[in-house]
Amino acid sequence: VQLVESGGGEVQDGGSLRLSCAARTGTFRSACMGWIRQVSGKEREGVASIDSDDTPTYADSVKGRFTIAKDNAKNTLYLQMNSLKPEDTAMYYCAARLCFSANYHYWGQGTQVTVS
Repeated sequence: VQLVESGGGEVQDGGSLRLSCAARTGTFRSACMGWIRQVSGKEREGVASIDSDDTPTYADSVKGRFTIAKDNAKNTLYLQMNSLKPEDTAMYYCAARLCFSANYHYWGQGTQVTVS
């Protein structure tokens, strides 16, 4: 599965962005998907995930501000980010895994989000 993220950029504190992750090969339909972010020099942080029946899970730090969704027909995963804060600044990665596996097997190249 080849994943390609887009939609990152620089926004002001309180702004919004929508990240997209398109699967160039493979399908999302039976996969569990997630958004993971990483600040240089720090550990990766799971931001949000969605399983094969579209049940979402969020990190406490983004609950109420971020929404994860997927469009199986378009093979695209989204992350709507509202009320962005400077601490949300990071490289955001899209990832996919088989739902019975604990680890993500497929990763995108990442898209940078900067909140100033």
